Order: sequence, then structure tokens, then C-alpha cells
Amino acid sequence: MTDNRLLAKLPTAENPTADRRRIVIVGAGFAGIEAVRALRRSDADIVLIDRRNHNIFQPLLYQVATAVLSAPDIAAPIRQLVARQANLSVTLAEVTSVSPESRTIDVCYPRIGVRKIPFDFLVVATGVRPSYFGHDEFALYAPSLKNLSDAETIRAKILSAFEAAESTDDKTERARQMTFVLVGAGPTGVELAASMAHMVAHTLRRNFRRIDPAQCTIILIEAGNRILPTFAESSSKRATKRLQKLGVKVETGVKVDRVDAQGVTASGKEIPSATVLWTAGVAASPIVKMLGAKTDRAGRVSVGPFLNVPDLPGVFVVGDAASVMQDERPVPGVAQAAIQQGRYVGRLISAQLRGRKPKRPFRYFNKGTIAVVGKNFAVMEVGWFRISGFIAWLAWVFVHLMTLPQLQNRLRVQRQWLWSYFTGQRSSRVISEDYEQLELTQSRADISGNRLTSTSTTDMSAKVSAAG
Repeated sequence: MTDNRLLAKLPTAENPTADRRRIVIVGAGFAGIEAVRALRRSDADIVLIDRRNHNIFQPLLYQVATAVLSAPDIAAPIRQLVARQANLSVTLAEVTSVSPESRTIDVCYPRIGVRKIPFDFLVVATGVRPSYFGHDEFALYAPSLKNLSDAETIRAKILSAFEAAESTDDKTERARQMTFVLVGAGPTGVELAASMAHMVAHTLRRNFRRIDPAQCTIILIEAGNRILPTFAESSSKRATKRLQKLGVKVETGVKVDRVDAQGVTASGKEIPSATVLWTAGVAASPIVKMLGAKTDRAGRVSVGPFLNVPDLPGVFVVGDAASVMQDERPVPGVAQAAIQQGRYVGRLISAQLRGRKPKRPFRYFNKGTIAVVGKNFAVMEVGWFRISGFIAWLAWVFVHLMTLPQLQNRLRVQRQWLWSYFTGQRSSRVISEDYEQLELTQSRADISGNRLTSTSTTDMSAKVSAAG
């Protein structure tokens, strides 16, 4: 619930603060938070808007989905992260429209309604959402992994599949329940597949009496000719060998034709599966369309050299919502790029408030990329330097621990990682009651011969996500 006292302080059309400039930042991810911090000493009113009250450390979402970590381990309240910044107001709301001409945005506050907020500077850092490449109907059967609700839904879906396999006497159905298909072999797909493989081989192996989880089938599908396409080919090959050693079936050059309740059809081949996970593509948040700016095929705004939106003075787009070209190549949509862009725009606006012109255009400094492929193995690239194996895995552990948002997150994650490393156990194997109720309702409908419609299933899935 939004505090009325906070609303009274917010710069709105009815409550302007004429003596100070207004900077509105939409999105409290990596880029948005970094922009806020870069503006901490600026003489301006800053309004940070997000529809969630928490910041998510997205690189570890797959570990919530595979029961290694719980949701609070990788999330932090936005207000707590920026509590000491006196020139900042944080508000829980959703942007409904943007008017660059009138320099205002409309936001909808929970339980209160829509209000208008004027701005002198606008920073859009809303990130991305899943893209099903024109087949949005796939979303009903193949959840993506973009937020905590997604992660908890995927975790429940995976664990429920083993419960169903344990309970059924039908061998065909048991095989379908124990077949897991992941669509998309970028870092998220690779890390998720490897973590699942470790879970079934160690964590779950002795927990069932009628099935052996280690005998399940995990299939990683990629439309391109190799996994981890943003990495060098040598790194991709090493990651492929590691996945295969873990028992993951890697299928490249395969395009998904259909996803339904029975499984996947890929390049004409039917794969019966009760659990299909979508890690394939992303598209920019719908908010960027409200700017009316030029976008790329993924819907990201094609920004100028200062991360500015051409022909819209004082409007910037940063992070995954921005299409940034450098040396005739796109800047990758990774956390480091978002952090650097948010910091750059924050400092640029701060300089403009002091009457200074920007010294140089944005330049992304690549500190390297890492993808973990299960326990004790990762692939890492820093410029021309490439390494894989245990040393790369240790680097991955260190980097992720140090970049978690709060000390308490670091302590929680470190403790849980140590426990899981030495025992093989995972402490977050909880199926929510809402998800269990959804499964029971579907089963009753099937038994009665009245299978749920797509609409009702979608509604219940939404309720499960909201409860998560």
C-alpha cells in the first residue's frame, strides 16, 4: 500500500516543486538502481518507480527455480537499498502512459488510482520480458524465467513432475513426466539445465521409492548451430561436453514448431513432456513503445551515443531496454552493461544539472563473461583470454557473491552454497499450496471429462504466480 504522506511529497501536476528539477527513473533493476546512486549528490528531486517493491539479482534466478536458493536470498527491498538517499522518493506503481511532449507520465498506484508526474529528465530502465517469437500461446505451457514468481512456478512445476511420475502406474505417462525440455541455450538455458541435472543426480535420487530421478531426460534445444552463441566457439564446445557429461541431451539447429499440454514439436519431431521451460528470447518492456522512438527487432530503443532518445531531449533509455551499438556491434544485454549504462546516465544528468556538457559518449568496458555449467565448472572469457573448469567456477562464485545487493544476501547465499556443495541437498524444495491446488483442479476436470479451457488455466496460473 502506498503511503499518502509519500504521495504528498511526490512531484505531480497538482503538487509541483518548481525550485528543483525532477528526474523520473522507471525500473529498479541493475541500471535503474545504479542511475539513482549516481545522482545521490545532485540538486534535484528523484522519483524511482517500479511495479515491484524489490530488486532482483537476476543472474541467480535459475537457482531459485532449481531449489538451491529461496526467493529472499536474491532479492532486496528497493527502499532499503536506497534508504539513505535524501533526494529520492520511491514509489510502488505501474506506468500506464508516457507523454514526451508534455513531459509527463501517468502512473497507477495500487488501491489509489492514476496520477500524473511531470519530469525534466526521464530514464527508462524497464528491462525486458519474454519473447515467444510471435507464438504467445506457448506461454501457457512453457513458463519463462524473468522474475521471482516465474522461478517459483518453475520450481513447483519441476518438483510436481517427479511427484506425478512417482504416483502413476502408466509407463508412458511416467516417461512424459520425467522428460524436461528447455528451449533456448543461452546462459540461462545452459545454467538451468546443468543445475537440474545436478539436482536429479544428487539431491532427489534417494527421495523416491518407485522412480529414480537420475533416469529422467533433460533436453536442451537451440535453434542456432551451437549453445552459448555469444561466447567463443571453443567455450561453447567445452560447455556442450560438460552438459553431455552431466546427462543433458543437447540438440542444436532445432526449431520449435509447437508447444502444448503434451509436450513439444521441434523440427517435425514430437517430444512428449510435461515440463517445458522457455529460455529462448526476450523483447523490450511495452513502456518503451510509449516513447514513439525507433526500435530494433526486439523492441529495444535505438539510443544515441549518450544513451539519449533522438529528438526527445532529456529522455534516456538504459539497460536491456536499449539497443546500443559500439564498434558496429551491439552491446550485450548483460548485468555489467546495464550497471555501466545506469551509472553513465546518472553522472551525465548530474553534470547537466551543474551546467556542464557531457565529455564523451558512452563506452562499454567488457569486464568479461562467465557461464556456470554445474558444480565445479564454468566457462569464462575476458577479451582474448578464455578459461574453463574449476578456476572459472571459483571466479563465478566470487563475482556473484560480491555483486549481490546486500550483505545479508551474501551471507545467506554463501551459507546455502556451502551446505549444498558438501551435502548435495537443496533447502528450498517447496511446492506452494496454490500450485498444488491448481494441479488438483486440473486433475478433477480431466477425470470428469471437462478439461480446463486455456483462459481458465491462464487465470489460475496468474494466481499461482501472484501468490509466489
